[in-house]
Amino acid sequence: MQAAALVGGEWGTEGPQSGRIGPYKRKLVSQAPVAGAAEIDAARAYARASARQMARLAPAARADVLERASLTASENREDLARLLALELGKPIKDGGGEIDRVADTFAVCAAEARQIGGDTLPIAGWGRGVGNTAFTYRAPAGVALAITPFNAPANLLAHKLGASFAAGNTTIVKAPPQAPAISTAIVALLIDAGMPYEAVQLLHGDGAVGAALCAADEVDVISFTGSAATGAAVARAAGAKRLVLELGGNAATIVCEDADIAEAARVCARTGYSNSGQSCISVQRVYVQRSRYARFLELFTDEVASLTVGDPLDPHTDVGSMVDEDAAERVVRWSSEAAAAGARVVLGGRRDGATAMPTVVAEPPADASVVVEEVFGALVAVMPFDDLPEVIECCNQSRYGLQAGLFTRDFDRIITAWRDLEVGGLVVNGSSNFRLDHVPFGGVKDSGFGRESPRCMIDDYTVIKTMMLRGTSLWGDHR
Repeated sequence: MQAAALVGGEWGTEGPQSGRIGPYKRKLVSQAPVAGAAEIDAARAYARASARQMARLAPAARADVLERASLTASENREDLARLLALELGKPIKDGGGEIDRVADTFAVCAAEARQIGGDTLPIAGWGRGVGNTAFTYRAPAGVALAITPFNAPANLLAHKLGASFAAGNTTIVKAPPQAPAISTAIVALLIDAGMPYEAVQLLHGDGAVGAALCAADEVDVISFTGSAATGAAVARAAGAKRLVLELGGNAATIVCEDADIAEAARVCARTGYSNSGQSCISVQRVYVQRSRYARFLELFTDEVASLTVGDPLDPHTDVGSMVDEDAAERVVRWSSEAAAAGARVVLGGRRDGATAMPTVVAEPPADASVVVEEVFGALVAVMPFDDLPEVIECCNQSRYGLQAGLFTRDFDRIITAWRDLEVGGLVVNGSSNFRLDHVPFGGVKDSGFGRESPRCMIDDYTVIKTMMLRGTSLWGDHR
């Protein structure tokens, strides 16, 4: 599959190519033209020239485009899911779910575009404001840069580009090198739905391309999803720009003694290995109250063992390949390191090429990599705890704080965990790995800042503009 760049209103495939080897078949599945200095400069200039034109496109027109894109995504669900399977090894069932979310995200962005407005400010409530009137409205920021990750390249592109367009911006998209074809397909889908060429440009390349775009003076706001280390590099390159950073995590799920243990085991198994664990909120650490620990571990291991590992194009496959062999080797290496430090590798701990066998590590030490670092792979560590304050402290020792799960029927425990866990979101009676695309999502600490949902992102993609009317008052001018 030949992926294309979109620069200055024209699709192109010329130039040096970067090839993507599919992780399951281990064959070339797509290639894309790598942006050079000329393409980056052209994209910068075109974006700045297009910003004012896009700001004048009515919100209703933006919403209509996004609604058509939502329908088109649903109509092309199978083909788009197949691209995800080929480029990334994502099981076709997971890929179909991602495209369903793309359709939902575009629909939500359309609805939010129709609600962008402003305020009439109550300035006459203070003496110095009497006799005057003030208004605000949310204006497009101008030029947005969207840097998307490989693990959910379609839906996270839909979030970033959909919200930016809904806000009235022009957007430069820097696609992940591992997913050029699906990125091209999503942008093409939007163009076919009526998105003006002035609204979007698409560039391919490595981190150097991203760094050059981050540093560009023309860019007003940057939305980046990726690792904490790369997020820090984005911030350094960006300088004094508005940033939305959704970074990594080593998400914890807490299972209390009063929980439905069988249901908790089933949910954690299904959400700990979906997309081979390559999600920032994938279940990585499970803490189980000690009185139920042995039973949970038994049930959880049985559930994980029942997962079907294989060809991502097979509709029965639950676990496909990871993004590459290095990622799969990280799962093997870290599980071995944990075992050497006293943990038990109950299941897995091996790989076949880029496919990491679902791995369960029981009772690793608190300083093991599988506990303190982001595995971002098909591995879950299971550990006992004695009381809630203790396990909350264990969770909070992480440098990450994106999302957590909690299984309990005790409302006091729920409120305590919501208050005291240092995370951006808590899922009650579910694992950490659950998200609704219209609900605010984001983290604290090294998991980033800002929130990724269309409404929150539109706030980030717009600026508040104020108008003061001196000597004219809606509120009366008598003291």
